[in-house]
Amino acid sequence: MAVLSVLDLAPIAEGMDASQALRNSLALAQHAERLGYQRFWLAEHHSMPGIASAATSLVIGHVAAGTSSIRVGAGGIMLPNHSPLVIAEQFGTLAALFPGRIDLGLGRAPGSDASTARALRRNLLASSDEFPQDVLELMDYFQADGPNDYGVMAVPGAGQDVPIWILGSSLFGAQLAAALGLPYAFASHFAPAQLHDAIAVYRRTFKPSRQLQKPYVMLGFNVFAADTDEEGHLLASSMQQSFIRLRTGQPGKLAPPRADYFQSLSLPEQAMLTQVMAGSAIGSPITVRQQMKDFIDSTQADELIIAAMIYDHDARMRSYEIAAQVGRDL
Repeated sequence: MAVLSVLDLAPIAEGMDASQALRNSLALAQHAERLGYQRFWLAEHHSMPGIASAATSLVIGHVAAGTSSIRVGAGGIMLPNHSPLVIAEQFGTLAALFPGRIDLGLGRAPGSDASTARALRRNLLASSDEFPQDVLELMDYFQADGPNDYGVMAVPGAGQDVPIWILGSSLFGAQLAAALGLPYAFASHFAPAQLHDAIAVYRRTFKPSRQLQKPYVMLGFNVFAADTDEEGHLLASSMQQSFIRLRTGQPGKLAPPRADYFQSLSLPEQAMLTQVMAGSAIGSPITVRQQMKDFIDSTQADELIIAAMIYDHDARMRSYEIAAQVGRDL
């Protein structure tokens, strides 16, 4: 059975503010720790009214301070938005505060639109080809064996044990993770189209490294679990509404669930959601168990990182509880 972890976007639901969303994230992390989840990751997004994890390293510190054993990290930091040195210092500081518990997942998308990217002072003329070099520079700052190639020391940072992961939704990330000998996390919870090709490339071309001796694949997976199939599908409608709003240029806070929402959509919208949410388990514990098993069997994932964009906090906690029990049963 694959290891289970949690992916959180600190969702801001309608009728809620960011303060409550961040309190909910901590409560969920504490719940996940009690349930035996391996890690709790937060994702960097910007200018999105429904996501409170933009300052990802700060939220990681908030969650790590309120837990004691679960690994806490970024899933991920969008490296094109940042200087590698700044990220080395931030995560070096987190590792100094919470030794042996901090992960650093790196992505090459901006996590925002073009206007927001400009406000972040990102170089919009930069090529994605610079991402591998930025990753290598960041890795160099964490090395302890002598001066690095840049004549600059990350303090805190140098010598800290901060495992680096490559995130992706295409063959690019798979090839980079394999070449550098790093663990690979695929965003199959919202972009599953190249899932099987990407993990095949990663496993086939993987080169062992100081950090990792053999390929390790983590896959994003949505779980909307409840006592009945009907209730599970109702919970999933909040995420469905978010995707439709995002794709139509109208992002907002996480909406309350709507009965028969999927059926109210046009056929093209239904097809888009079906494709986007292919990496999902929705329904009762029995249904979720079969869907999780099928996904793991088809991918041979080492780890699932479970997302649950659920409007009601208690229902969200219950969904992770069911997922954890399913994992133990499997």
